[in-house]
Amino acid sequence: MMKFENVQAVLFDLDGTLIDSAPDLGAAVDKMRVDRGMSSLPLSHYRPMAGAGARGMIGLAFGFTPDHPDYEAMKEEFFQNYEACMTQRTFAFEGVAHLIEALVARQLPWGVVTNKSKRFTEPLTQGMPLFASASVVISGDTTPHAKPHPAPLLEAAKRLSIDPARCVYVGDDERDIVAGHAAAMKTVAATYGYLGSQSDIASWKAHAQIHAPQHLLDLLSV
Repeated sequence: MMKFENVQAVLFDLDGTLIDSAPDLGAAVDKMRVDRGMSSLPLSHYRPMAGAGARGMIGLAFGFTPDHPDYEAMKEEFFQNYEACMTQRTFAFEGVAHLIEALVARQLPWGVVTNKSKRFTEPLTQGMPLFASASVVISGDTTPHAKPHPAPLLEAAKRLSIDPARCVYVGDDERDIVAGHAAAMKTVAATYGYLGSQSDIASWKAHAQIHAPQHLLDLLSV
């Protein structure tokens, strides 16, 4: 089995990698449908695009793309709905708490690099005890660029004072792996995330794949 040598920090994407926020994201956009007299749709309809934020949710709920004249207003409505419910149904994936405890026990700094904007990332991570031990949290608007650009990952490494080449980045979307490669980090594709059943993950060319959060520990040399 592959082992990553000399790892000094582990960074994670947020939605679909550490936490399952699909129920709250789906509820936020489904409320928009119900408020308009439309039928409610099941969570299973929304889950595959939960990692795509407003664009994905509004696209699934209404068939709108960002160039639709009503999109911007609907996006803000979605954001306000989501702010009101973002921690009601969101939870860490099974095995994540154990994984984080193990990283802390090994004295490996860990953190979050997400494309979610600070508007949502801060209240979410501050509201969940899981993130109390995180050494860094980088949001989608922390730097001028979001993933797949490497800037957010490089900013995380900089704040940790750790060489990016000594970092591992774990994500459930192709853009996570692209960003990780561009930042010269070791990359791990989380196949249990939102896109696992939808994508040809092998084509992402991650250094490794994990099918459950705790499997990451098997890749780290003690």
